[in-house]
Amino acid sequence: QLQLAESGGGSVQSGGSLRLSCVYSEFPDGSSRRLGWFRQARGKEREGVAGIGSDGTITYEDSVKGRFTISEDNAKNTLYLQMNSLKPEDTAVYYCAARLRRFGGLLNPTLSGDRYDYWGQGTQVTVSS
Repeated sequence: QLQLAESGGGSVQSGGSLRLSCVYSEFPDGSSRRLGWFRQARGKEREGVAGIGSDGTITYEDSVKGRFTISEDNAKNTLYLQMNSLKPEDTAVYYCAARLRRFGGLLNPTLSGDRYDYWGQGTQVTVSS
């Protein structure tokens, strides 16, 4: 069972920055994985924000392109989401997610939540105007 734990959320003013971290447990040897960040604002459906595939390719939701950066530090088992130029509409609970393929193979990046099997508990991001 893969464990994911987010941190780094908080309250910032519009235009500010935050960096979210997601520490994950060790992936099984020989496995491939995709990782992603999602968010859910109060009263709204969950949406994909950024994803990174097993070959390192990356995809972003249109509203965050140029402002958010997803990255991974394999040595630290940590996924990051650097968020700059934050806007009030970025306010949400942010989740990291993962899918494993135990015997390898390509997993493309995706912002579809149904393509992920493991989820963290979430971290709140609040942006005030």
